[in-house]
Amino acid sequence: MSKKPIYMDHHATTPVDSRVLEKMLPYFSEVFGNAASTDHAYGNEALKAVEKARKQIATGIGAKPEEIIFTSGATESNNLALKGIAEQYREEGNHIITCVTEHPAVLDPCEKLEAQDFEVTYLPVDKFGLIDLDELKNSIRSETILISIMAANNEIGVLAPLKEIGEIAKEYEIFFHTDATQAIGYVPIDVNEMSIDLLSMSSHKVYGPKGVGALYVRKVNPRVRLAEQMNGGGHERGMRSGTLNVAGIVGFGEAVNLAVKIMPEEVERLRKLRDQLFEGLKKEIDGIEINGHPEKRLPHNLNIYIPGIEARSLLVQINDEIALSTGSACSTSKVEPSHVIEALGFDDGRAYKSLRFGLGRNASGHSVEKVSSIIVEYLKKLSALSL
Repeated sequence: MSKKPIYMDHHATTPVDSRVLEKMLPYFSEVFGNAASTDHAYGNEALKAVEKARKQIATGIGAKPEEIIFTSGATESNNLALKGIAEQYREEGNHIITCVTEHPAVLDPCEKLEAQDFEVTYLPVDKFGLIDLDELKNSIRSETILISIMAANNEIGVLAPLKEIGEIAKEYEIFFHTDATQAIGYVPIDVNEMSIDLLSMSSHKVYGPKGVGALYVRKVNPRVRLAEQMNGGGHERGMRSGTLNVAGIVGFGEAVNLAVKIMPEEVERLRKLRDQLFEGLKKEIDGIEINGHPEKRLPHNLNIYIPGIEARSLLVQINDEIALSTGSACSTSKVEPSHVIEALGFDDGRAYKSLRFGLGRNASGHSVEKVSSIIVEYLKKLSALSL
């Protein structure tokens, strides 16, 4: 069996943790009941497992178990939050505020809403990828019903000031939604302290299985109501119909539980390895720069600009040794410059010359050193050929 490349794309997805898989296995065959079919022991056992996972996930973000709505993933959660609020509160207003660097799972639903006569303000960002809070305030109108700003950017890892945004939303009595897909397990989140009303998350970004996610929906102060986007049975407090993925939900719950438990130590470990990787590359490559904020970013994220290269060509050359990406995994079929890098004020050239590293639990000092040496060696060969 050939040796697999070193995996450095944890923003795209993560492997299922063995401890998570162990918890999931019985729910594929032994405990196979439908959690909504509670007239017998099989369904009740499945429901009990779902409710345990709901509690685990709620605990991870400081919420109540009944405020967790299970979905198929963060994309569905974002769609449910944006479209659900828009439809439910249309008579109160038709204006939404978001940001130009959001994930397409937020930007595309906003575009759909604009086609339905909603108005969307797309806040710009500075050279580090941060919004201006005064500009956010100035964008609020009497008809504004929702602010949606992601907790951590999936490409450059920049962290939004959630507490400050939440305070603004609360002051103006506007709902605040955040896509926290990349933040769970890496950034402490408390929905009450941060005045978050809706929060999207996904299992496969936190060492859980693919195909399952959740949307936190605040139940009191204020109570958030959503127009369901998928009809058929009224599951999940009437907000998301459909038979629950019990095994996936069990895995998701355990994944969040583990991630939050090990977060302090893991964050520090990853930050040191990330910085080691950057220093190793910087030492050997002239003109290398970080895309995004040098400090206000995820501990395992490194998005860098390397002058004189074409990032995708580099990836083709090293993909037998390193699994890397140029950016978001949401549009892998499109060879287009990153809208996030461009939003920082750079041209297409920088976007095409940027790489995203996403370190994970498998990262070590040795693997980071190896990654750095492989990239440096390739760039040296490239430089020699151009002479």
